[in-house]
Amino acid sequence: MNKFNENESNILEQIIQNRRDVRGSQFLDKKISKECLNKILLAGVNAPSVGFSQPWEFVIVEDAATKEAIKANFNDENAKASKVFPAAKKDLYNQLKLEGIHEAPTNIAVFYKPSKGPVLGQNSMKEVGVYSVVCAIQNMWLMARALNIGMGWVSIIDAAQVKNILKAPEDNQLVAYLCLGHVDKFYEKPELETKQWEKRKQLDQLVFKESY
Repeated sequence: MNKFNENESNILEQIIQNRRDVRGSQFLDKKISKECLNKILLAGVNAPSVGFSQPWEFVIVEDAATKEAIKANFNDENAKASKVFPAAKKDLYNQLKLEGIHEAPTNIAVFYKPSKGPVLGQNSMKEVGVYSVVCAIQNMWLMARALNIGMGWVSIIDAAQVKNILKAPEDNQLVAYLCLGHVDKFYEKPELETKQWEKRKQLDQLVFKESY
């Protein structure tokens, strides 16, 4: 089995620390090569999955009409979301660019496909099937960053409606709608940290020993 040296582990650390959620204003009008797209998808399918179930399926969206339907859904949901924040944050929320559906040359919808039979390790915690798909998404995000390709996760959508737009099978569950493309730059810090939407939590706030 291959072992990695210190330099290689440092590179991985840099990729993790420099991963960013990319917005529409950053995407360039430049298609992702088939080779790079395949690398990103292969990173996803090599993620860990409960019982080696590999419960993920991907829909690549590049058609303008399909994107328009997804964007319309986002607009509806975004209008609802802006109302839930207090006045102190509402103005900032309305200024944020929270998707890149049109601007990104490639969109990818990621689905969880439940197994028709029992899955090793999933009897007690049914949700670990969806967690497996999230692991795939994180792998894709890191590979995209390693290729200097931006990726953004659009969560302000109605999953059922998007599933209908994409004609997904009834049993499939939409886990993520991703926007990918080359970008003009990557921010030094996450955009929401820079704009002070939230402050970064420190490790000593998050780690407990033995119990809470």
